[in-house]
Amino acid sequence: MDVTSLAFRTDLALLQLGGATVEDRGDHLVVRSPANPTFYWGNFLLLDHVPAADQVEGWLQRFTDTFPDAQHRSLGFDGARGTVEDLAVFAARGFEVEASTVLTATAVQAPPRPDRDATYRALESDDDWAQGVELGLAVDAEDYEPVSHRVFLTRRGQSNRVIVAAGEGRWFGAFVDGQLVSQMGLVRAVEGSHRLARFQAVMTHPEFRGRGLAGTLVHQVSDYGFRELGAQTLVMVADPTYSAIRVYRSVGFADGETQLTALRMPPGAKA
Repeated sequence: MDVTSLAFRTDLALLQLGGATVEDRGDHLVVRSPANPTFYWGNFLLLDHVPAADQVEGWLQRFTDTFPDAQHRSLGFDGARGTVEDLAVFAARGFEVEASTVLTATAVQAPPRPDRDATYRALESDDDWAQGVELGLAVDAEDYEPVSHRVFLTRRGQSNRVIVAAGEGRWFGAFVDGQLVSQMGLVRAVEGSHRLARFQAVMTHPEFRGRGLAGTLVHQVSDYGFRELGAQTLVMVADPTYSAIRVYRSVGFADGETQLTALRMPPGAKA
């Protein structure tokens, strides 16, 4: 299966750097993350198109057959265009459906309101990475059950550190009085001669939003991507309804493709 979606191509590249496997079954890919089995988007099926309504149950059964121990159901759909209406049949079955915006940049500019008070640097120590877990819990407090989500975030951090150790990317943070209040990763995702880099887990603590931290950090991390990773194009995937997308556009990212996904979380996973 030849994946056309820029978002999924970079997703797969980063997942494989972190230890995931990708199995090509012709009309779909099976993506597994053995070190993080509860990672919804590390253990999913990527279909080559959105299936017709009468094919959906078959695909859900295929997911169950492929991941017999999984309590979640997650499917991605290759392509560069689409809307949530295309996934109405999944929404009717209780799935959370998304049409995320894929943004790219070949150059960036400073944000209109940069923050100059925080300390901006790469995550280095065990404490830095532990703070990254706590930040993720604070950002996702209203969305996920905290105990299982801590396990997921800890495992994801371990996988991210493998990528850093391999020299394929880094995670950066904004610190205020020693507290990590905003963070993001940027990882190389080379495709032949086309040098891409993909942003990961862009987040800011709810109590520190609106101060220009994320925009300042995106700008600085983008510079790292062009300068240190040798990237030609930076890739960001964002919720089109969330205010943060304006921050990315303000530093030079432009809308390109759409990424379609459908997720049904396990019972009790919600906060």
